[in-house]
Amino acid sequence: MRNGILASTVALSLLAPVAAFAQASTATGAVGGAAVGAAVGGPVGAVVGGVAGASIGAASEPPAEVRSYVIQERRPSVRVEREVVVGEPLPSNVQLYTIPNNNAYEYTVVNDRRVIVEPRTRKVIQVIE
Repeated sequence: MRNGILASTVALSLLAPVAAFAQASTATGAVGGAAVGAAVGGPVGAVVGGVAGASIGAASEPPAEVRSYVIQERRPSVRVEREVVVGEPLPSNVQLYTIPNNNAYEYTVVNDRRVIVEPRTRKVIQVIE
C-alpha cells in the first residue's frame, strides 16, 4: 500500500514540470517544479518536481552567447495585438533574424521586447526584458 502511494506521488509529481516548462531559466524551473511537486506530493514531490523542473528549465534556456548577440543587435520593433508568451508561436508576419554560428535559434523584437525563437516552429523560447 505504502509503495503504491509513493509511486502515485512520484508519478503525479512528474506532471509538475509541465507547469514549469514555460519558465525561462533553471532556477525558476526548479522553484516552480518544487512548488507544484510539493502541492501534489508533499516533500517527495517537492524534490522530484524541483529536479525535473530544473532540467526542463535548463533545456529551454538559450546559451549566453545567443542572449548577448540578441541584446546587442538593433532591429525595429514589430507591434502585435496579442501578448508574447514563452512556448507560443509568433505570427507568420513577424520577421525573424538569424544568429551567426547558431542554427538552433532566431530572434526578433516584438512590442519593444527582444524575443528568442525556435526557427522551425516559431515558438518563443525566451523574452528578454
